[in-house]
Amino acid sequence: MSSPAWMSHKLDDGRVACDACSQHCKLQEGEYGICGIRRVENGELRLLTYGIAAAVNVDPVEKKPMFHFLPGSRIFSFGTVGCNFSCQFCQNADISQYPKEHPHRIIGRPLSPAEAVATALEYGCDSIAYTYNEPVVFFEYTYDTARLAHEAGLKNVYVTSGYETRKAIDTLAPYLDGMNIDIKGYTQSFYKDICGASLKPVLDAVEYAHSKGIWIETTTLLIPGLNDSQEEIRSIAHFQAALSPDIPWHISAFHPMYKMQDRPRTPPETLRRAYEIGKEEGLRYVYVGNIDDEARESTYCPGCGKMVIDRQGHIGQYITNHLVEKNRCPYCATAIAGVWS
Repeated sequence: MSSPAWMSHKLDDGRVACDACSQHCKLQEGEYGICGIRRVENGELRLLTYGIAAAVNVDPVEKKPMFHFLPGSRIFSFGTVGCNFSCQFCQNADISQYPKEHPHRIIGRPLSPAEAVATALEYGCDSIAYTYNEPVVFFEYTYDTARLAHEAGLKNVYVTSGYETRKAIDTLAPYLDGMNIDIKGYTQSFYKDICGASLKPVLDAVEYAHSKGIWIETTTLLIPGLNDSQEEIRSIAHFQAALSPDIPWHISAFHPMYKMQDRPRTPPETLRRAYEIGKEEGLRYVYVGNIDDEARESTYCPGCGKMVIDRQGHIGQYITNHLVEKNRCPYCATAIAGVWS
Protein backbone atom coordinates (compact mmCIF):
# COMPACT_ATOMS: atom_id res chain seq x y z
CA MET A 1 0.00 0.00 0.00
CA SER A 2 1.36 3.41 -0.94
CA SER A 3 0.82 6.40 1.34
CA PRO A 4 2.31 9.91 1.52
CA ALA A 5 5.71 9.91 3.20
CA TRP A 6 5.13 13.29 4.75
CA MET A 7 8.38 13.28 6.72
CA SER A 8 9.95 15.01 3.70
CA HIS A 9 10.09 18.33 1.86
CA LYS A 10 10.48 19.59 -1.68
CA LEU A 11 13.70 21.23 -2.86
CA ASP A 12 14.01 24.21 -5.17
CA ASP A 13 15.56 22.02 -7.88
CA GLY A 14 12.47 19.79 -8.02
CA ARG A 15 13.85 16.92 -6.01
CA VAL A 16 12.26 15.68 -2.78
CA ALA A 17 14.33 15.39 0.40
CA CYS A 18 13.47 12.65 2.87
CA ASP A 19 13.62 13.96 6.44
CA ALA A 20 13.13 10.65 8.26
CA CYS A 21 16.68 9.36 8.55
CA SER A 22 20.25 10.56 8.43
CA GLN A 23 20.91 9.13 4.97
CA HIS A 24 19.21 12.37 3.85
CA CYS A 25 18.17 11.00 0.45
CA LYS A 26 17.37 13.66 -2.15
CA LEU A 27 15.34 12.02 -4.87
CA GLN A 28 14.16 12.80 -8.35
CA GLU A 29 10.91 11.58 -9.88
CA GLY A 30 10.79 7.78 -9.85
CA GLU A 31 13.84 7.33 -7.61
CA TYR A 32 13.86 5.16 -4.49
CA GLY A 33 15.57 6.00 -1.22
CA ILE A 34 18.41 3.86 0.08
CA CYS A 35 15.82 1.98 2.13
CA GLY A 36 14.10 0.75 -1.04
CA ILE A 37 10.59 1.57 0.21
CA ARG A 38 10.35 5.37 -0.11
CA ARG A 39 9.89 6.62 -3.69
CA VAL A 40 9.00 9.83 -5.45
CA GLU A 41 5.77 9.50 -7.42
CA ASN A 42 4.17 12.49 -9.17
CA GLY A 43 6.45 14.85 -7.29
CA GLU A 44 5.59 13.42 -3.86
CA LEU A 45 7.53 11.06 -1.63
CA ARG A 46 5.52 7.90 -0.97
CA LEU A 47 5.92 5.13 1.60
CA LEU A 48 5.35 1.87 -0.25
CA THR A 49 4.96 -0.37 2.83
CA TYR A 50 2.29 1.59 4.71
CA GLY A 51 -0.07 -0.95 6.26
CA ILE A 52 1.92 -3.93 4.99
CA ALA A 53 3.68 -5.91 7.72
CA ALA A 54 6.33 -8.44 6.71
CA ALA A 55 6.78 -9.83 10.25
CA VAL A 56 4.29 -9.91 13.12
CA ASN A 57 4.70 -11.55 16.53
CA VAL A 58 3.82 -11.31 20.20
CA ASP A 59 7.12 -11.36 22.09
CA PRO A 60 8.44 -11.06 25.61
CA VAL A 61 9.63 -7.48 25.98
CA GLU A 62 13.01 -8.91 27.01
CA LYS A 63 13.51 -10.13 23.42
CA LYS A 64 13.80 -6.59 22.04
CA PRO A 65 15.97 -6.48 24.26
CA MET A 66 14.39 -4.17 26.85
CA PHE A 67 15.24 -5.24 30.40
CA HIS A 68 14.18 -2.10 32.28
CA PHE A 69 10.89 -1.57 30.45
CA LEU A 70 7.79 -3.30 31.87
CA PRO A 71 9.74 -6.51 32.65
CA GLY A 72 7.80 -9.71 32.17
CA SER A 73 5.24 -8.10 29.89
CA ARG A 74 4.30 -8.97 26.32
CA ILE A 75 4.92 -6.64 23.42
CA PHE A 76 3.20 -6.74 20.03
CA SER A 77 5.98 -6.56 17.44
CA PHE A 78 5.90 -5.85 13.73
CA GLY A 79 8.05 -4.60 10.89
CA THR A 80 8.04 -4.19 7.12
CA VAL A 81 10.55 -4.87 4.39
CA GLY A 82 13.29 -2.31 3.75
CA CYS A 83 16.26 -0.80 5.59
CA ASN A 84 18.49 2.26 5.38
CA PHE A 85 21.54 0.18 6.41
CA SER A 86 23.20 -2.70 4.58
CA CYS A 87 24.81 -4.56 7.47
CA GLN A 88 26.72 -7.60 6.24
CA PHE A 89 25.80 -9.42 9.46
CA CYS A 90 22.06 -8.62 9.39
CA GLN A 91 19.99 -11.15 11.33
CA ASN A 92 16.78 -10.21 9.50
CA ALA A 93 18.14 -9.77 5.98
CA ASP A 94 15.28 -11.76 4.48
CA ILE A 95 12.98 -8.80 5.11
CA SER A 96 15.28 -5.83 5.70
CA GLN A 97 17.19 -6.26 2.44
CA TYR A 98 14.32 -7.72 0.43
CA PRO A 99 13.56 -4.67 -1.74
CA LYS A 100 17.24 -4.33 -2.64
CA GLU A 101 17.71 -7.99 -3.52
CA HIS A 102 14.31 -8.29 -5.26
CA PRO A 103 14.23 -4.91 -7.01
CA HIS A 104 11.24 -2.82 -6.03
CA ARG A 105 9.19 -5.75 -4.69
CA ILE A 106 7.13 -5.32 -1.53
CA ILE A 107 5.89 -8.32 0.46
CA GLY A 108 3.81 -8.66 3.60
CA ARG A 109 0.30 -8.92 4.91
CA PRO A 110 -2.22 -6.12 5.46
CA LEU A 111 -2.03 -4.64 8.96
CA SER A 112 -3.46 -1.18 9.46
CA PRO A 113 -2.46 0.95 12.47
CA ALA A 114 -5.90 0.35 13.98
CA GLU A 115 -5.57 -3.40 13.45
CA ALA A 116 -2.13 -3.41 15.06
CA VAL A 117 -3.46 -1.68 18.16
CA ALA A 118 -6.53 -3.93 18.35
CA THR A 119 -4.37 -7.06 18.03
CA ALA A 120 -1.99 -5.85 20.73
CA LEU A 121 -4.91 -5.34 23.09
CA GLU A 122 -6.46 -8.68 22.14
CA TYR A 123 -3.29 -10.54 23.10
CA GLY A 124 -2.84 -8.72 26.38
CA CYS A 125 0.21 -6.74 25.35
CA ASP A 126 1.26 -3.62 27.22
CA SER A 127 3.18 -2.09 24.35
CA ILE A 128 3.99 -2.18 20.64
CA ALA A 129 7.47 -2.58 19.16
CA TYR A 130 8.44 -1.36 15.72
CA THR A 131 11.18 -3.84 14.93
CA TYR A 132 12.63 -6.62 12.74
CA ASN A 133 13.69 -4.05 10.14
CA GLU A 134 14.58 -0.40 10.71
CA PRO A 135 11.41 1.39 11.88
CA VAL A 136 12.37 4.90 10.80
CA VAL A 137 12.15 3.89 7.13
CA PHE A 138 8.42 3.23 7.61
CA PHE A 139 8.13 6.28 9.83
CA GLU A 140 4.63 7.43 8.90
CA TYR A 141 3.24 3.94 9.50
CA THR A 142 4.88 3.83 12.93
CA TYR A 143 3.71 7.34 13.78
CA ASP A 144 0.07 6.65 13.01
CA THR A 145 0.19 3.37 14.93
CA ALA A 146 2.01 4.88 17.91
CA ARG A 147 -0.50 7.71 18.21
CA LEU A 148 -3.44 5.26 18.25
CA ALA A 149 -1.57 2.99 20.67
CA HIS A 150 -0.96 5.89 23.02
CA GLU A 151 -4.67 6.76 22.97
CA ALA A 152 -5.45 3.11 23.85
CA GLY A 153 -3.07 3.12 26.83
CA LEU A 154 -0.28 1.16 25.15
CA LYS A 155 3.38 2.14 25.19
CA ASN A 156 5.58 2.30 22.09
CA VAL A 157 9.14 1.09 21.50
CA TYR A 158 11.51 1.59 18.56
CA VAL A 159 14.12 -1.12 18.01
CA THR A 160 16.47 0.80 15.79
CA SER A 161 19.92 1.40 14.35
CA GLY A 162 19.70 4.98 15.58
CA TYR A 163 19.57 6.90 12.31
CA GLU A 164 16.53 9.02 13.18
CA THR A 165 16.81 12.72 12.41
CA ARG A 166 16.02 15.22 15.12
CA LYS A 167 12.88 16.14 13.19
CA ALA A 168 11.74 12.52 13.27
CA ILE A 169 12.50 12.17 16.98
CA ASP A 170 10.73 15.45 17.79
CA THR A 171 7.65 14.36 15.86
CA LEU A 172 7.46 10.90 17.42
CA ALA A 173 8.57 11.80 20.96
CA PRO A 174 5.08 12.51 22.39
CA TYR A 175 4.12 8.90 21.65
CA LEU A 176 7.45 7.06 21.94
CA ASP A 177 8.22 5.60 25.36
CA GLY A 178 11.34 3.57 24.72
CA MET A 179 14.08 2.82 22.21
CA ASN A 180 16.65 0.09 21.95
CA ILE A 181 19.37 1.64 19.81
CA ASP A 182 22.19 -0.34 18.24
CA ILE A 183 25.65 1.07 18.76
CA LYS A 184 27.15 -1.32 16.26
CA GLY A 185 30.75 -0.25 16.73
CA TYR A 186 32.80 2.82 17.50
CA THR A 187 34.73 3.49 14.32
CA GLN A 188 33.65 5.24 11.15
CA SER A 189 35.33 2.54 9.07
CA PHE A 190 33.16 -0.19 10.63
CA TYR A 191 29.97 1.76 9.97
CA LYS A 192 30.97 2.70 6.42
CA ASP A 193 32.44 -0.61 5.26
CA ILE A 194 30.21 -3.07 7.11
CA CYS A 195 26.93 -1.19 7.61
CA GLY A 196 26.70 1.38 4.80
CA ALA A 197 26.25 4.22 7.25
CA SER A 198 28.16 6.59 9.58
CA LEU A 199 28.89 6.57 13.29
CA LYS A 200 28.25 10.20 14.28
CA PRO A 201 24.52 10.32 13.42
CA VAL A 202 23.97 7.28 15.65
CA LEU A 203 25.72 8.84 18.63
CA ASP A 204 23.82 12.08 18.03
CA ALA A 205 20.51 10.20 17.95
CA VAL A 206 21.28 8.39 21.21
CA GLU A 207 22.09 11.68 22.90
CA TYR A 208 19.11 13.54 21.47
CA ALA A 209 16.52 10.84 22.17
CA HIS A 210 17.81 10.60 25.73
CA SER A 211 17.51 14.36 26.12
CA LYS A 212 13.85 14.13 25.06
CA GLY A 213 13.08 11.84 27.98
CA ILE A 214 12.66 8.65 25.96
CA TRP A 215 13.84 5.56 27.85
CA ILE A 216 16.97 4.29 26.09
CA GLU A 217 18.67 0.91 26.11
CA THR A 218 21.49 0.09 23.70
CA THR A 219 22.80 -3.07 22.05
CA THR A 220 26.20 -3.95 20.60
CA LEU A 221 26.72 -7.16 18.65
CA LEU A 222 30.38 -8.08 19.11
CA ILE A 223 31.85 -9.54 15.91
CA PRO A 224 35.24 -11.26 16.23
CA GLY A 225 38.00 -9.26 14.59
CA LEU A 226 35.78 -6.35 13.56
CA ASN A 227 34.46 -4.44 16.59
CA ASP A 228 35.48 -6.53 19.59
CA SER A 229 38.80 -4.98 20.60
CA GLN A 230 38.98 -3.93 24.23
CA GLU A 231 39.72 -0.38 23.11
CA GLU A 232 36.54 -0.18 21.01
CA ILE A 233 34.42 -1.85 23.68
CA ARG A 234 35.72 0.62 26.26
CA SER A 235 34.99 3.55 23.93
CA ILE A 236 31.35 2.52 23.59
CA ALA A 237 30.98 2.03 27.33
CA HIS A 238 32.67 5.37 28.06
CA PHE A 239 30.42 7.25 25.64
CA GLN A 240 27.33 5.73 27.15
CA ALA A 241 28.37 6.17 30.78
CA ALA A 242 29.18 9.83 30.14
CA LEU A 243 25.66 10.31 28.80
CA SER A 244 24.05 8.41 31.68
CA PRO A 245 25.29 5.46 33.75
CA ASP A 246 21.66 4.33 34.00
CA ILE A 247 21.31 3.43 30.30
CA PRO A 248 21.35 -0.39 30.09
CA TRP A 249 23.89 -1.84 27.65
CA HIS A 250 23.21 -5.22 26.01
CA ILE A 251 26.30 -6.96 24.65
CA SER A 252 25.34 -9.73 22.24
CA ALA A 253 27.14 -12.68 20.70
CA PHE A 254 27.50 -12.84 16.93
CA HIS A 255 26.72 -16.00 15.00
CA PRO A 256 27.30 -16.42 11.24
CA MET A 257 24.57 -14.71 9.26
CA TYR A 258 23.84 -13.21 5.83
CA LYS A 259 27.14 -12.15 4.19
CA MET A 260 29.28 -13.16 7.18
CA GLN A 261 28.93 -16.91 7.07
CA ASP A 262 32.68 -17.46 7.47
CA ARG A 263 33.14 -15.31 10.57
CA PRO A 264 33.45 -17.29 13.85
CA ARG A 265 30.99 -16.99 16.69
CA THR A 266 31.77 -14.61 19.52
CA PRO A 267 33.60 -16.45 22.32
CA PRO A 268 31.78 -16.23 25.68
CA GLU A 269 34.94 -14.85 27.27
CA THR A 270 34.77 -11.82 24.96
CA LEU A 271 31.29 -11.01 26.23
CA ARG A 272 32.32 -11.50 29.82
CA ARG A 273 35.30 -9.18 29.43
CA ALA A 274 33.07 -6.59 27.74
CA TYR A 275 30.66 -6.90 30.67
CA GLU A 276 33.49 -6.10 33.08
CA ILE A 277 34.67 -3.19 30.95
CA GLY A 278 31.17 -1.72 30.96
CA LYS A 279 31.12 -1.91 34.74
CA GLU A 280 34.62 -0.43 34.98
CA GLU A 281 33.50 2.54 32.90
CA GLY A 282 30.66 3.21 35.32
CA LEU A 283 27.63 1.63 33.67
CA ARG A 284 25.22 0.38 36.30
CA TYR A 285 23.33 -2.08 34.11
CA VAL A 286 25.24 -4.30 31.67
CA TYR A 287 23.87 -7.50 30.15
CA VAL A 288 25.13 -10.24 27.85
CA GLY A 289 22.90 -11.83 25.23
CA ASN A 290 22.69 -14.65 22.69
CA ILE A 291 24.40 -17.01 25.15
CA ASP A 292 23.24 -18.71 28.33
CA ASP A 293 24.68 -16.64 31.16
CA GLU A 294 21.97 -16.07 33.71
CA ALA A 295 24.24 -14.26 36.15
CA ARG A 296 24.95 -11.58 33.53
CA GLU A 297 21.34 -11.43 32.34
CA SER A 298 20.10 -10.42 35.78
CA THR A 299 19.79 -6.95 37.29
CA TYR A 300 21.78 -5.96 40.37
CA CYS A 301 21.13 -3.01 42.64
CA PRO A 302 23.78 -0.31 42.12
CA GLY A 303 23.40 0.58 45.79
CA CYS A 304 23.95 -2.72 47.60
CA GLY A 305 24.93 -5.05 44.75
CA LYS A 306 22.21 -7.63 45.40
CA MET A 307 20.19 -9.24 42.59
CA VAL A 308 16.83 -7.49 42.19
CA ILE A 309 15.59 -9.01 38.91
CA ASP A 310 16.50 -12.65 38.34
CA ARG A 311 16.42 -13.54 34.63
CA GLN A 312 16.70 -16.99 33.16
CA GLY A 313 16.37 -18.42 29.67
CA HIS A 314 18.24 -17.69 26.46
CA ILE A 315 16.82 -14.18 26.16
CA GLY A 316 16.17 -13.61 29.84
CA GLN A 317 12.40 -13.78 29.46
CA TYR A 318 11.78 -15.93 32.56
CA ILE A 319 12.04 -13.42 35.34
CA THR A 320 11.54 -13.09 39.06
CA ASN A 321 11.13 -9.43 39.89
CA HIS A 322 12.08 -8.65 43.48
CA LEU A 323 11.58 -4.89 43.20
CA VAL A 324 9.19 -3.26 45.63
CA GLU A 325 7.12 -0.11 45.07
CA LYS A 326 7.61 -0.91 41.34
CA ASN A 327 11.24 0.27 41.15
CA ARG A 328 12.98 0.01 44.52
CA CYS A 329 15.52 -2.47 45.79
CA PRO A 330 13.91 -4.59 48.54
CA TYR A 331 17.20 -4.61 50.48
CA CYS A 332 18.32 -0.95 50.51
CA ALA A 333 15.47 0.98 48.81
CA THR A 334 17.69 2.29 46.00
CA ALA A 335 15.61 3.30 42.97
CA ILE A 336 16.35 1.21 39.87
CA ALA A 337 16.18 3.22 36.66
CA GLY A 338 13.61 2.18 34.07
CA VAL A 339 9.97 2.22 32.99
CA TRP A 340 8.00 0.10 35.41
CA SER A 341 4.36 1.01 34.78
